[in-house]
Amino acid sequence: MPKQKTKYVCRECGQEYAQSYGQCRNCKSWGSIEEIIEQSTTTALQRLGLTDIDRAAQPSESNKSSGQPRASFLLSQISDQTLSRMPSGFEELDRVLGGGIVPGSLVLIGGEPGIGKSTLLLQVANQLSDRCRVLYVSAEESGQQVKLRSQRLIVNLNEVEVEDKENVSNVEVDENLSSNENQESSDNSESIKDSAKNSQENLFLLPETDLEVILRELESLKPYLAVIDSIQTIYFASLTSAPGSVAQVRECTSALMQVAKRENITLLIVGHVTKDGALAGPRVLEHLVDTVLYFEGDRFASHRLLRSMKNRFGATHEIGVFEMVANGLKEILNPSELFLGSRDEYSSGTSTVVSMEGTRPIVVEIQALVSPASHGSPRRSTTGIDSSRLQQILAVLEKRVGIPLSKLDTYVATVGGLSVEEPAADLGVAIAVVASFRDRVVDPRTVLLGEVGLGGQVRPVSQLELRLREAAKLGFKKAIIPKGQQPPDLGMRILPIAKVIDAIIASIPAQPPTMGS
Repeated sequence: MPKQKTKYVCRECGQEYAQSYGQCRNCKSWGSIEEIIEQSTTTALQRLGLTDIDRAAQPSESNKSSGQPRASFLLSQISDQTLSRMPSGFEELDRVLGGGIVPGSLVLIGGEPGIGKSTLLLQVANQLSDRCRVLYVSAEESGQQVKLRSQRLIVNLNEVEVEDKENVSNVEVDENLSSNENQESSDNSESIKDSAKNSQENLFLLPETDLEVILRELESLKPYLAVIDSIQTIYFASLTSAPGSVAQVRECTSALMQVAKRENITLLIVGHVTKDGALAGPRVLEHLVDTVLYFEGDRFASHRLLRSMKNRFGATHEIGVFEMVANGLKEILNPSELFLGSRDEYSSGTSTVVSMEGTRPIVVEIQALVSPASHGSPRRSTTGIDSSRLQQILAVLEKRVGIPLSKLDTYVATVGGLSVEEPAADLGVAIAVVASFRDRVVDPRTVLLGEVGLGGQVRPVSQLELRLREAAKLGFKKAIIPKGQQPPDLGMRILPIAKVIDAIIASIPAQPPTMGS
């Protein structure tokens, strides 16, 4: 029996060491180095005979004499083909993926437990099973549990469809016409149920954790799409390490990737996250896949954000917005209405900005509260806004504008908890803070755009036209923007300003509004 070798690998970045350390020298993470026993075993694909060893092309004229095959080819020889995509059934998911699901791609979806990852993928599987063969690999739930959850989603969806049709019949009509409509509504509800039943004829379920069994099923069934839920619970039997370890995750992902690329199977892989919010497992996992998506959300709120962090087939930092309802996840096609909230005309300390999330402009309401400090040291609290950015804006307001904020508590939040990290929201944050300090109300039909510099100047922002078009579409009448930028005529009153003090004068009234005025 060959002697086993031991090495130590960081589960965060994959760095290898000859001995164990408390901190990884490469990624600086603590307690992430694990012991791994090297084994001279065949890979999962080799054990199953699924490897494609002879991939070399025929010998070229230049190397026939040497007898060595040539595996490379000219880039110009590749045919020009448009990247085909299949709609997932969710416009928000298609937006994040770059326009739809790319055949043969590997998509990794991470998120906290209970955030809705499995619910989203089961809904996608149900939608796609109308058009193609889908395999759902459940390594965490039994077949009965997945079946019950699937039935709940479909039954509730049918109830929503039938309820919408019944609401239409509330209009006063002739008795005969009403009877015909009720019969038609009943027929439609039956057709919906039949359609749901037929769609599940193409949806296959595999409750399994053994990688070899999963690979055999992929080779045998050859589905268009397969869901792996989750990669941390799948194991390769020839490895002695536990499921979820560095070696197991790396071997399982690599084997799944090779089968998916060869058979042109799209894989949607669920990944767990650590307490810090990072994907659990080695960093190499994110490098192996084509797309990395994060499912975010507050467990106390109903909305969820699907954010793209890596995408080989589209733009990164795109977001899709969903709402968790009784029948699963529902798309929010106009997220600006969600994050704008219902504006109170007499509420001080609010302003409106337009944030860019990838290529999507989203109108967000910013709320600020300034009050006397209850203790010696004032508090600075933020929700959805970078706290260090707020500290900088407060320093600019005190130094350049002369507003004494150093001894006051300051709280700033975005409606809906959307994270706004770009500097273009600086001006909106500054105006909201000043409005709360002076107890004034900013016109709710005004949008503010601009980055605040340390000298008190307002700097230009990118994609100004897209931001203003979104604001105009939602009925905003006035926009305060950095001086020097020339937007097109969108039917809005444009006020270019150069300094923060100019924006304060233009947006905050000298006198508080009177009720009913």
